[in-house]
Amino acid sequence: MRITASTVSLTVEDIGASRDFFTEHLGYREQAAAEGFASLTRDDAVDIVLLRRGTDVLPPDQRDRHAGGLILAFTVTGLEAEEKRLRSEGVDITMPLREEPWGERLFQVTDPNGVVVQLVEWITLDPS
Repeated sequence: MRITASTVSLTVEDIGASRDFFTEHLGYREQAAAEGFASLTRDDAVDIVLLRRGTDVLPPDQRDRHAGGLILAFTVTGLEAEEKRLRSEGVDITMPLREEPWGERLFQVTDPNGVVVQLVEWITLDPS
């Protein structure tokens, strides 16, 4: 198998709200849209498909699921600048910037449908 692209599909209540969040604040652009569907892309990250909760294109046992319990994580550079930019744009920082003992610096934001987005930057640990 050769994978040629990666996409995450999220089932949400309000496609427009999530689409606007990802395009306005995280640099995605809409590549396709129809009733109950939007496809978002960026050149340097996984594509995102938004499906309206309850849509009949999903199997019956998946139609009413929500994108809960999922963290969409992006490794970035300039983490502090991104946190400052998002805060200045009015995005609610739902987990403040912090540093983990294993060298991960991160913070989280949450889109209007409850999709958690985590921005991460890795630091080199002092081996002593």
